Amino acid sequence: MKAVVYYGVDNMLIEDVPIPKIGAQEVLVEMKACGVCGSDLMDWYLKTRAPLVLGHEPSGIVAKVGSKVREFDVGDRVFAHHHVACLTCYYCRHGAYTLCEQFTQTHLEPGGFAEYFKVPAPNLQTDTLKLPQELSFEEATLVEPVGCCIRALNKCNIQASDSVVVVGAGPSGIIHTMLLRILGASQVIVTDFVDYRLKAAKRFGADLTVNPEVESLIEAVKKATDGRGADIVIVTAPNINAYLAGIELCRKGGTLCIFAPTQPEDFMRLSPNKLFFSEIKLVPSYSTSHIETRVALKLIQTKRIDAKKLITHRFPLNKTAEAFQTAARNKECIKLVVLNEQ
Repeated sequence: MKAVVYYGVDNMLIEDVPIPKIGAQEVLVEMKACGVCGSDLMDWYLKTRAPLVLGHEPSGIVAKVGSKVREFDVGDRVFAHHHVACLTCYYCRHGAYTLCEQFTQTHLEPGGFAEYFKVPAPNLQTDTLKLPQELSFEEATLVEPVGCCIRALNKCNIQASDSVVVVGAGPSGIIHTMLLRILGASQVIVTDFVDYRLKAAKRFGADLTVNPEVESLIEAVKKATDGRGADIVIVTAPNINAYLAGIELCRKGGTLCIFAPTQPEDFMRLSPNKLFFSEIKLVPSYSTSHIETRVALKLIQTKRIDAKKLITHRFPLNKTAEAFQTAARNKECIKLVVLNEQ
């Protein structure tokens, strides 16, 4: 079968690889659509594992089932989550599923950017979801990223009266904006350096958009919040300066959500004195679990999250490298999807 093998952001090759063999409790899925994630573009995060097949936002059709599989049949339309928790360890018992040791050890084989991928038994049992017939494979690729955003907002304990700043209007920033509208946030402010993305944020529910190259972000947020600052700031940009700005944008007692990782060698200076007396809370949120993916699927199915409107670019599997270049360099895009149309 054909698979896209990642050697680097600028070095991705279509190669012939074996179709994965499945065990008794596993299934083989024919990939139909797979989203390109921002983490797929982080070379520092991936280079030590290359070569590898990326793609963790896939949907498709079950092509083969193991002899002991009872819940799925050939022909089922599915979303499969790439990481799943064991549900029994210390972290799982405390609801911290993404910190479970099994979580990062489970993955789809070889990855979503391939004609077929294997769903291992833990992934199949815990977080492989059947798709309603009316939901397209393209829309289903948004289950995982929407789930990530749902988890972050749940951890931030959003209240209906909250003013929220979203730093970065890429796919995650736009999804956060849509969810904040659903959750009833009183004011959603989105900031980005790209006017195309700010216009998109407006379409998807932002009350106010700010380009820091044009006006002072801190002054705009202070003005919009009666001088207090935001109740919650969600940083979706993997940038130290974005986090430093986020601290300044928070009101006393506010929450800064760490939603995007920086490179390991990046550090920022924070004063414990300032954190102590301001009581600003730092809330990291990594990935998503089987809890949020089900909520995400329902929101997409009912069109409360209109996934189709988020998808701006589509590429065939043999042009996955072009999809990555577009995601990395074209500022006038939101969500990109790779399609396997045989």
